[in-house]
Amino acid sequence: MNRRDLTLLTDLYELTMMQGYYAQGQQEKVIFDVFFRQNPCNNGYSVCAGLEQVINYIKDLNFTYEDVDYLRGLGIFSEDFLQYLSGFHFSGDIYAIPEGTVIFPKEPILKVIAPIMEAQLVETAILNIINHQSLIATKASRVVFAANGDGIMEFGLRRAQGPDAGLYGARAAIIGGCVGTSNVLAGQLFDVPVMGTHAHSWIMSFPNEYTAFKTYAEMYPDNCTLLVDTYDTLKSGVPNAIRVFEEFRDAGKPFKKYGIRLDSGDLAYLSKEARKMLDAAGFADASICASNDLDEYLLHDLKIQGAAIDSWGVGTNLITSKDNPSFGGVYKLAAIQNEAGEFVPKIKISENTEKITNPGNKTIFRIYDKTTGKVKADLICFADEIFDTDEDMLLFDPIETWKKTKLPGGSYTMREILVPIFRNGECIYNSPSVKEIAEYCRQEKETLWDETKRLFYPHRVYVDLSPRLYEVKKALLNKMSVTE
Repeated sequence: MNRRDLTLLTDLYELTMMQGYYAQGQQEKVIFDVFFRQNPCNNGYSVCAGLEQVINYIKDLNFTYEDVDYLRGLGIFSEDFLQYLSGFHFSGDIYAIPEGTVIFPKEPILKVIAPIMEAQLVETAILNIINHQSLIATKASRVVFAANGDGIMEFGLRRAQGPDAGLYGARAAIIGGCVGTSNVLAGQLFDVPVMGTHAHSWIMSFPNEYTAFKTYAEMYPDNCTLLVDTYDTLKSGVPNAIRVFEEFRDAGKPFKKYGIRLDSGDLAYLSKEARKMLDAAGFADASICASNDLDEYLLHDLKIQGAAIDSWGVGTNLITSKDNPSFGGVYKLAAIQNEAGEFVPKIKISENTEKITNPGNKTIFRIYDKTTGKVKADLICFADEIFDTDEDMLLFDPIETWKKTKLPGGSYTMREILVPIFRNGECIYNSPSVKEIAEYCRQEKETLWDETKRLFYPHRVYVDLSPRLYEVKKALLNKMSVTE
């Protein structure tokens, strides 16, 4: 799974369209935008992830002899087109929002500028990578928010939809704010903390629960978390754990890190009772970890109920984003270069208003309140537009245009968030480590207002169009609506 050839990770129609462009001699440059229409889980924001894997895919993009032979065997591609594929390499430009950035619907999170055949080919793999990791990073961020400062461990490998989803889902979960993962391969590849305790089978394989606990404690005194719900949590599990803790304390061998894990039952009630028992025995610093089909909603409720849990292992519902299993990112044509070298804006019109695209060669500026550093809005504009933060800025909703906000000059700052990744086919961007991306993501979320981060009915961050882009879009809509 590390550094595989993903060239044929594409939909067949990308290749048949490529052959059509080739046959027609179409070589003009185009611009495609990657964007999404709605935040997953009704969240107030999303987290961008997966860019490093996109970079590796583009770098390794080439058709091997085996690839070409396979395509020849399909009987639908001409020999001259197959010859073209055998020498293929990506020669275009890519701009993207860095991983860990908070992002919002309708804005281009990745932009491809390339000859039309090249830009068409990379659509499927880019969407596959960005959609998956952005979804899991966003879900993880919600779970982390619900935990309100407690550590979240990603425990989902065995329930993920295959090895890739487990591996890159773990990567995305760390970016979203998890403190570690049970996935050892992810730990090795991405240099992130690996964590875990033991299973019920460990307890069941010994003559009794006490012996199982003592044996485990002797093997792992630096990190001893005992699973206490195999038989009876409060009558057997917790008392036996306390017995082991007492024996080690009395022997002058205190644990560096220790505690218990609950994996079933009423976690609020059991954790509070277990906390009383541990405290009464003198183990107030013992941690209580919980697992058992957790998600952000259950964590939110357990926190309200005063559950005495300070560490959470979250598996299935995080790694699969069970309640919202698709990110919904799309890849749409935005402009075609004419003979004069100018990019002519293109628009897709739909009966569904939310599916109408924003035309042209665009970039995004994030606008911050100068006093608080919080995000005011994102502004989509043409790539050559320049703004002066000393001047007043009028923002307006591109759909409900009567909704306007005036920002006085000097009261706001702006940051362009699309950055160059590839130029003329060469990568000019160095990906940070996963830990660095996770820290950047934490800082990014600090720029959001609390109302945007809440789990239920969050405040929407506005994504507006510059007046120039809005007028071009309106003109194209008016032109396309004329029936000949």
